[in-house]
Amino acid sequence: MEENENTQDEILLESEELYEKLVIIIDKGQEPLRIDKFLMQRVEGATRNKIQQAIENEMVLVNDKPVKNNYKTKAGDKIIIYDSNSPESSEILPQNIPLNIVFEDDDLIIINKPVAMVVHPGSGNPDNTLINAVAWHLKHNCPQIDESELTRFGLVHRIDKNTSGLLVMAKKQKIMAELAKQFFNHTVHRRYVAVVWGNFETTEGTITGNVGRNLKSRKLFTVYPDGDYGKEAITHYKVLENFNYVTVVECRLETGRTHQIRVHMQYIGHPLFNDDFYGGDKIVKGTVYTKYKQFVENCFAICPRQALHAKELGFTHPGTGEKMLFESDLPQDMSSLIEKWRKYSTFKNDAE
Repeated sequence: MEENENTQDEILLESEELYEKLVIIIDKGQEPLRIDKFLMQRVEGATRNKIQQAIENEMVLVNDKPVKNNYKTKAGDKIIIYDSNSPESSEILPQNIPLNIVFEDDDLIIINKPVAMVVHPGSGNPDNTLINAVAWHLKHNCPQIDESELTRFGLVHRIDKNTSGLLVMAKKQKIMAELAKQFFNHTVHRRYVAVVWGNFETTEGTITGNVGRNLKSRKLFTVYPDGDYGKEAITHYKVLENFNYVTVVECRLETGRTHQIRVHMQYIGHPLFNDDFYGGDKIVKGTVYTKYKQFVENCFAICPRQALHAKELGFTHPGTGEKMLFESDLPQDMSSLIEKWRKYSTFKNDAE
C-alpha cells in the first residue's frame, strides 16, 4: 500500500522484513469517518474489499488496538497498517520438494531451511523455492485450505539463500498478522551462529547503524552510521569460541534488515567466513605462508557459503498464547568447518 502525497496527516513508512508499516496520525481538521472509507481515501490503489479484509485480519490497528470496519476515526487517532509483500498467487507452482518441518499445527509451520534453497520466487528463481515446497505440502496435507488460498499463507520473515536455519510461516491471515506484529515490535527471539574473520577485543557487544541498499550496487547492503539513509538495525553479539584467525559468534537480532548480520559484521571488520558478497571469501586474517593459504582454501571447500545459521527462533503463539522456542543443530558444513579450525588452533598453540 502506498500513501497519497496530498495529505496533511503525519505519515511514516518503515520496513521490517516482508512487511511495511504505514503510520497515519489523523490531524485536527479531520471529520469523523468510517475507517474503511478513510483508508480508501488515503491509500493509493486500495479497494474497499482489501481494506476491509485487512481490518478483519487485524492488520490495521487504531491506537495499537484492532477495530471493526465501522469504527469512526477521530482527530489524534494513530492508524497502523501492516502490509504483506508476499508473491502473488499466480507466481506460485506447488512442487514436491522435501521439507524439514520442525513443528506444525493448524496455525503455523516451523521449517529448518537447508543451504542453497531460495525462500520465495523472484528474479532468477521462478520456482524450486521453499514457498513452492510449502504450497505442495499444504495442498497434499492440509485439504481444509482451499487451493486458491495456498499462497496466502504468511511468509513473515526470510533468510538468505546460503544461510541455513529456522523459519516460521503462518497458515492463516490472522496468524500471519499477529506474527508480523511480533517481528515488527522486536519481541521475536532470533539467535544465529556465525563464523567470522578475526579476533574480538570484547567477549560481547552491540552493533548499531542503519542498514540500506548500497547506492552503487542494489545487490549489496551498507551500514549508514549517521542515520542519513537506510533503516535502524541492531545486532547483539557474543563470542563463543576463538581460533586465533576466526571466531565463532552468537548473534541476536533486535531488528531484521536484509543481510543485517553480514553487513554489520563487515562494518566492524569481521566479515563472515566465505561471504562472497562482503569480503569474507578471501584471507582477511592470518599468515602469508603457503600451508596456511592451503588450509583456508580447504576450509572454503568444506563450507562453500557464508558461515551463518539461524539456530534459535522464539515467539508467542498467536493462536494459543504459548511461548514457543525452537532450536536447530548446526548443519554439517559449519560443524566440520568449526572442528577443522578448532584442531588447527590447538595445533598452533601447542607448537608455540
